[in-house]
Amino acid sequence: MPRPEVQAPPEIFYNEAEARKYTTSSRIIEIQARISERALELLALPDDGVPKMLLDIGCGSGLSGETLTEHGHRWIGCDISRSMLDVALERETEGDLLLADMGEGLGLRPGVMDGAISISAVQWLCNADKSSHEPRLRLKAFFGSLYRCLARGARAVLQFYADNVKQTEMLVSFAMKAGFAGGVVIDWPHSSKAKKSYLVLTCGTSSVASLPKGKGENGEMCSSDDDDDGDESNDDQTVGTYGRNRSNKRQKVNKKNGRGKDWLLRKKEQMRKRGRDVPADTKYTGRKRKTRF
Repeated sequence: MPRPEVQAPPEIFYNEAEARKYTTSSRIIEIQARISERALELLALPDDGVPKMLLDIGCGSGLSGETLTEHGHRWIGCDISRSMLDVALERETEGDLLLADMGEGLGLRPGVMDGAISISAVQWLCNADKSSHEPRLRLKAFFGSLYRCLARGARAVLQFYADNVKQTEMLVSFAMKAGFAGGVVIDWPHSSKAKKSYLVLTCGTSSVASLPKGKGENGEMCSSDDDDDGDESNDDQTVGTYGRNRSNKRQKVNKKNGRGKDWLLRKKEQMRKRGRDVPADTKYTGRKRKTRF
């Protein structure tokens, strides 16, 4: 059976019938609880006894929010499916619920959240569900607004299911462009069924934050780099660590045959000494023109 995100947009796929079916499945409830516990563990909240305000992105019917409530935290959940949120209201979940499309940005004030989790939701942003959807613009809006609403030093843990390596790279790339530091943590990387990927992001750090290790067999900590069988097919399972990487704009010069800015200035000075009419030197002297000029 194809994955939900390739069948229909989330607000259509998770209609009233599917929302109730999803919420009453004992298997789904168990999986959601286990993933939410792991996400909360990766969130690494300070153990100071003070409840935190957390954001649950793609909260659905509030299954993941129940885990946050059990640990004594307050939370705000947002989801695009009205049917899912209706079920959450019927279940009297403890969190505040918001009907919103995360691809249009999170409408929250800057710095108000102590952390954020998302369970099986952000991969929907990699698909163009409508003719007006541009995945790159939606990813930019999502990660930019997520970065703004988090307190400095806070973490976001986004569990996702990617169809391929390209989708993972898209998620990581736009997260880094928004200013996050972090990477991908993979639990049980060599299991086709149990494998879980978490994008662990830290807000407001100038350097690469230390990244937790993924879990392997029997729950021990490991990374997929521990695999020594030389199988190149597991390259996409490597735990990646990334930092905020915004390259500085460098002065572009024509270095063909060693003819850079210094050479050009010397040549102009020679022409002036010979009495030639030479344009004055400016900050643009020696810069390479853009191709569209």
